[in-house]
Amino acid sequence: MTTTGAENRFAVNNTASNMCGFTLMNSQVGVLISTVLTRLDNVKVTHLPSMIRVDGEGKFEVLYSDIDEEAGEEEGWFNAAEFEEAMSTHYGRMVHLDDRTIMFANPEDAAEYIDFDLKPIS
Repeated sequence: MTTTGAENRFAVNNTASNMCGFTLMNSQVGVLISTVLTRLDNVKVTHLPSMIRVDGEGKFEVLYSDIDEEAGEEEGWFNAAEFEEAMSTHYGRMVHLDDRTIMFANPEDAAEYIDFDLKPIS
């Protein structure tokens, strides 16, 4: 039996995508974040009617000071709580630090932050 292109579109693919990202509300803060992230070479931002999709290859960082500057606010205005309020969902590993949020496509890359042990159990 042969399959058509439409059927192959839904085939299972277990290959790692090397992608990570999140969705943002299409709000003033969401637009600020997405505007800053469009400047990163490995990040693609897609504006949709009710949300903003952010997809990155490998690893990327949301630097809170860059969001502060884009908003014209004093340093410290944007933080992890503001980010969580604007974000809807994410994929990949997400690590919040005091001054940034780091997105990782592969858990191995985030090992030092998430206490992920890369040593095999004997």
